[in-house]
Amino acid sequence: MGDRVAGKVAFVTGAARGQGRSHALRLAQEGADIIAVDVCAPVSSNSVIPPSTPDDLAETADLIKGQNRRIVTAEVDVRDYDALAAAVDSGVEQLGRLDIIVANAGIGNGGQTLDKTSEHDWQDMIDVNLSGVWKTVKAGVPHILSGGRGGSIVLTSSVGGLKAYPHTGHYIAAKHGVVGLMRTFAVELGEHSIRVNSVHPTNVNTPMFMNEGTMRLFRPDLDAPGPDDMAVVARMMHVLPVGWVEPEDISNAVLFLASDEARYVTGLPVTVDAGSMLK
Repeated sequence: MGDRVAGKVAFVTGAARGQGRSHALRLAQEGADIIAVDVCAPVSSNSVIPPSTPDDLAETADLIKGQNRRIVTAEVDVRDYDALAAAVDSGVEQLGRLDIIVANAGIGNGGQTLDKTSEHDWQDMIDVNLSGVWKTVKAGVPHILSGGRGGSIVLTSSVGGLKAYPHTGHYIAAKHGVVGLMRTFAVELGEHSIRVNSVHPTNVNTPMFMNEGTMRLFRPDLDAPGPDDMAVVARMMHVLPVGWVEPEDISNAVLFLASDEARYVTGLPVTVDAGSMLK
């Protein structure tokens, strides 16, 4: 175990699996205690991605405890500000402070062009991937401010927050909005030594990407595409010869931004994209 965030407490959303679990574990490996929340239930009726479960969140807790760190968990929907605030309040009461917020929870759904996207899919996407990020920070910031020690906030956006892709317009709009939140929070909270940055992953090897719906989106020419079929197209998105990255690759960036090594880094969109933004 390292000590890059030793003695600090991090609030991580979407922590039951995927990137959120990876971020929580990486921060714990470097000395942080964790407040971990996840909805652990279906969010969008149009999603083909199996939802996270209470067992997933329990597994995250076991992994954190395996690092000899403390963790407080709660099943919370990031669209519910009151529940988010209650979870953070309870976590801070038990763990004593808050220093880091990782607003990671998000969804993927749809597959239509913007003019054919349903209002329901649009609203789900904006409510979770944009408003949920705002509510997460809003719930946690008072505790960082009351500590008087400054802190770090990392928002999960996407390469889709910096450029457009077809058939995911509602996702693109939400992730672009996250950049606006990041920059505004950075300006407003800077005087309190609170840094705010965003991470912009390309495709990541998690259930949100590795699923039948995504594979069909990448390879509509095939009846039953698999990962190898998707990789052929996914590699074309990047400069480096890979179709996707691993959750740990994003977690290492989150850890850097959360640590004192990045003490003067704020307002920055950080890409972990295998060169996607060069194309």
